[in-house]
Amino acid sequence: MSLSLTILGCHSATPRVNAYPTSQYLEINNRHFLIDCGEGTQRQMRKYKVGFSKINHIFISHLHGDHFYGLVGLLSTYGILSREKDLHVYGPEGIKEVTLLQLKISQSHAKYKIIFHELTSNKSEIIFEDDHVSVKTIPLHHRVYTNGYLFEEKEKSKKLHIQNISNYKEIGKADYLNIKAGKDITLSTGEVILNDELTLPPKKPLRFAFCSDTIYKPDIVPIIKNVDLLYHETTFLADREDLAKKTKHSTSKQAAQIAKSANVGQLIVGHYSGRYKDISLFEDEAKEVFKNIKLANPGTIFKLQ
Repeated sequence: MSLSLTILGCHSATPRVNAYPTSQYLEINNRHFLIDCGEGTQRQMRKYKVGFSKINHIFISHLHGDHFYGLVGLLSTYGILSREKDLHVYGPEGIKEVTLLQLKISQSHAKYKIIFHELTSNKSEIIFEDDHVSVKTIPLHHRVYTNGYLFEEKEKSKKLHIQNISNYKEIGKADYLNIKAGKDITLSTGEVILNDELTLPPKKPLRFAFCSDTIYKPDIVPIIKNVDLLYHETTFLADREDLAKKTKHSTSKQAAQIAKSANVGQLIVGHYSGRYKDISLFEDEAKEVFKNIKLANPGTIFKLQ
């Protein structure tokens, strides 16, 4: 079980020299996801060696340009690359219409099928699930309908405690599946060997929460409680809290307060306003509230085991 998050872009509003809007590539439990797709995402994917073909699911938080204007370009490139696998796109209602219109007018033909999952609920809901990972929405509050996303590994079966099992000659490999499934073992003597003696607890599943553009919203805390890694937007510093409230964004201090309240393992902040030339100020401010914080920077990789 492992998690690797690559920051492709982490700045707000318009692209600038060495400043790319929001996009992230997440590998979790052998699944590969793209989260938001601002302009320049394809270039960043190539620069940081993200495999295009590995991605089968794209999650868009909201329909502001710095979070999805790179999407139609990426979909067009998949056509050029002769992609055949289905591609799932999750995002607000309207994402299907705006995307297909661009592809139609540009006559960007593709063999692969694009499956849109349009979101409208203001409550947290599971929108993707397989044997390895589940993805749940985190309802946010921005100027347009917006969701964050919670990515969770599925808990694996218990591990065999081979050293203890070897103490019982009657227990053979044929019993291993039942033991891993949590069953006790009854010996020929009638003695019951409890499952806890024969197994080791599985590794704790990893969880990553992506919180895109939003005002300070403490009611998300129960959804992201105890996550291992939290990305939370921080467009402004506390001295412009008035502007953050007006534009429905967060300050670095507010992001840190969310992280502290949710008892997260590590906080990553990003989506910096271009008015700030020294982004280390975001880290300094957040550390006054929550110590384990890192700044998002293009190319930075966060890994958890």
